[in-house]
Formats: sequence, C-alpha cells, structure tokens
Amino acid sequence: MNGFAAVLLAWTLMSPSSGGRGGEAAWPTHTACRNGNLQVLYQSCDPLQDFGFSIDQCSKQLKPNLSVRFGIILREDIRELFLDVALITKGSSVLNFSYPICEEDLPKFSFCGRRKGEQIYYAGPVDNLGLEIPQGEYQILFRLYNENHSTVACANASVICS
Repeated sequence: MNGFAAVLLAWTLMSPSSGGRGGEAAWPTHTACRNGNLQVLYQSCDPLQDFGFSIDQCSKQLKPNLSVRFGIILREDIRELFLDVALITKGSSVLNFSYPICEEDLPKFSFCGRRKGEQIYYAGPVDNLGLEIPQGEYQILFRLYNENHSTVACANASVICS
C-alpha cells in the first residue's frame, strides 16, 4: 500500500515521544479494552491533542459489528474523512488498508461535514470481518485524515492476546 509509508513517516515525525510536543512527555497510554486474555492499549501520536476511544466487547473473537466509542474535538474541517490502518507484528507489516469514512457525496455518519472546533462523539457499530485474534502481540497504526490530508487523529495501538 502506498499510504503505509506515509502513515509510518507521519507517525514517526508526529509521535510525542520523538519530541513533537517540545520535549514534554508523551500522551498517556489508554486502555481501549481489557479482559482475561486480551488487552488493547493506545496512545495518541498527534503532538497537539489526545482523544478518547473504547471497545465495548473485549473478546478474542471479534464480532462483525464491533461496538466502539470515539470522541475528539476537531482541529480541521472534515468534508471528507479517511482512515489508514497498518497492522504490524514482529516488525513486519501484515495488513494495510484505507477506508473512506466520510465522502462528500456519500456521508456514512452524522459527524461527516463537521467543522474545526466542533466535537465528534460516535458510539455505535463498526463493520469488520469478524475473526478470532491469534495469540501474540501486535501494533496497529491508525491515522484519520481529511480531504486535504491534514491529520484529524492518529494512534499507535498495542494488542496483546494470550
């Protein structure tokens, strides 16, 4: 995927731990979900803001309609919104994809079209393949960006499945 290199570069350059916040400490690591054998942690890689995210059902068996919650105050308008995802395990890229969340002619969510300074809060289902998470540790890089390729949010997540 062509965008993976851009996502990785953006994540590296914008990561608070690389000095993006003027030498301040990185954003805190948050728990998106945790149960006996699965833990999903994430940290914002945007040097200017953090955001909230949680997964309602924390299970090794991902359901096709995973229920999530996401909240952020926009620093950019979002006439269009896209998501890039990169899955990495043992230092190797396993899966990369891009997904249009808001398209100007096909808004999929009520927050599509929101303006800078407005809040997004989404609580609801997210379509996915529905699969069992294999045992291991995985890193997932997420980047939300608008039609001008301005970062709306980004995160480095760790998935630990035992």
